[in-house]
Amino acid sequence: MRGRQTVRDMVLSLAVIGILVGVIYVFIPHDESADAERTAVKAVDYRVELITARRAAPYAVAAPQGLPGTWRATSVSYRASEDGKGGAWHLGMLDPEQQYASVEQSDAAPRAFIKGVTLGATKVEGKQAVGSKKWDRYQGDKYRALVREEPGVTTVVTGTAPYGRLADLAAALVAKKG
Repeated sequence: MRGRQTVRDMVLSLAVIGILVGVIYVFIPHDESADAERTAVKAVDYRVELITARRAAPYAVAAPQGLPGTWRATSVSYRASEDGKGGAWHLGMLDPEQQYASVEQSDAAPRAFIKGVTLGATKVEGKQAVGSKKWDRYQGDKYRALVREEPGVTTVVTGTAPYGRLADLAAALVAKKG
């Protein structure tokens, strides 16, 4: 009966396919809980990279100590400079509210380094007290940051997290040379 198909046959075929798709959807598991968001980004263990960076870097590499378990490390790296005399340390994290925060350190020229890791944020009025030290505040379209320039190293705590969370991360930093 070729050529005898009707619109009715097409509608019936689409209805059967729609029912089949609906049944498949019902039986496929869906995890819409808060844990689904939490497990979407995998946590990393940064201890080995931290030890390596502390041995290789010409400055004391900073990493958090004593943060609650609700903070999760998501990325870590140490890149030696081309001349082998310095490098850049990166530790990316998610705070308890699932906002991004990272620790960035380098002995490179501060201005270019800060601009790069903050995605172009600019210095704003006011300082952020973190313990007994004052950090400069930076604000950009995407990231905000706390910056501390010291002889031989610039430390930037940056991300989408609010300044208070960035200060929490900065307060937990312990800088050591390996």
